[in-house]
Amino acid sequence: MKNTALITGGSRGIGFGIAKALANEGYNLAINGVRDEEGAAEALNELRELGAEVVYCRGNIANAADREAIIEKAYSDFGQINILVNNAGIAPRERLDILETTPENFQEVMQTNLEGPFFLTQAIAKRMAHAKQNNHAFDATIIFVTSISATVASINRGEYCISKSGLAMTNLLFAVRMAEYNIPVFEIRPGIIATDMTSKVQEKYDNLFQSGIALQPRWGTPEDVGKAVASLTRGDFPYSTGQVIGVDGGMLIDRL
Repeated sequence: MKNTALITGGSRGIGFGIAKALANEGYNLAINGVRDEEGAAEALNELRELGAEVVYCRGNIANAADREAIIEKAYSDFGQINILVNNAGIAPRERLDILETTPENFQEVMQTNLEGPFFLTQAIAKRMAHAKQNNHAFDATIIFVTSISATVASINRGEYCISKSGLAMTNLLFAVRMAEYNIPVFEIRPGIIATDMTSKVQEKYDNLFQSGIALQPRWGTPEDVGKAVASLTRGDFPYSTGQVIGVDGGMLIDRL
């Protein structure tokens, strides 16, 4: 049986870059998204052309019933999940100063970016632990995709920063909890990546790159993140559970 990767938000942006990388690694792919399958068809077909067997698990990870449906679809089609990549996330609908933001803004972001991944991981981690107990050769890895916003404060989207900071702690918690089953857990922390989300502020970030915000003066790509995830799933970091892998072009290095 081929190993299977479940990637939330896997039909576009960073998630699609990860999906392509894992397709090239030989994984079956369970791709989650909120669009209907027809809307995601082009991306799904591209993944199939890379040789992957692909199933679409539609659902909003912020919703408990949807999370259960996503899990059941993946397991019913493939029988197991070896790699869980918690990638799906949203920015606030409105970028509001923290003195002006609303409970609605805050709750929507936290439910999608933090509560959803936490409980999706909880449910799948239990199944992974059970599989490991019954078969010590069972291979599994859990990955959280966060953001430099886990540590870089942006006062006009504080909800997003708080959610990613919480997800960084979630990585540590599951790394500790899953250690007894020898299931590693990692955090990928992207910097400024060219996606639909960042396209709305392209000019701002173009100017920041020109002024030296990152040591490598270019936008990151979803493929950059995909390569990092592929390395983790290959077991290239066998003694590093719980660690943060930065994909930010050296942006967070303190400089004088």
